[in-house]
Amino acid sequence: MPPKAKHSNSANAKKQASDTPTPSVNTEQPPGVFRRLAAIVYDGFLLFAVLFVATLIPAFILSPESFSATPANNSVVHELDIPLQGWLYRAYLLMLIIIFYGWFWRKSGQTLGMQAWRIKIEHQNGGKPSWGQCIIRVAVGAISLAAGGMGYWWIWLDKDGLAWHDRASRTVLRAIPKDKKKA
Repeated sequence: MPPKAKHSNSANAKKQASDTPTPSVNTEQPPGVFRRLAAIVYDGFLLFAVLFVATLIPAFILSPESFSATPANNSVVHELDIPLQGWLYRAYLLMLIIIFYGWFWRKSGQTLGMQAWRIKIEHQNGGKPSWGQCIIRVAVGAISLAAGGMGYWWIWLDKDGLAWHDRASRTVLRAIPKDKKKA
């Protein structure tokens, strides 16, 4: 009799284990266009602040007199120095944009805007994207926006719901469901 009881207990345990779904972020659907764009707008405000402060640093180093209480020429309008208008300055800002997104994506798979809109980025095979994927994603994402958002609107035509930069960087975005309150 004990062996039969032992067999029925293990059968019950197997049944309970099969009834319980295993949670996986990979089973979630990709977020829609408007949810993605809302996260971009949210991140855009934060990125603007980061780039603003990042611009103040070289501006102060190259022309500290612009930051004095009484300007030397008593003018109100200030122009950027020539070094802050060239290709080196643009490369500096581009590097900061890549580091901004790459750091968030590599750390937790989410920027602050993605956290607010419950979106997570992953490598197609799962896991965090590589730095190479982050760079490709930022570059193709900029092209997607510059093309009037066509890279994002493409989601409606793509059978997997992927944007241009998702395909190019071999990454996917997942919508994270809301946590249900525990009673």
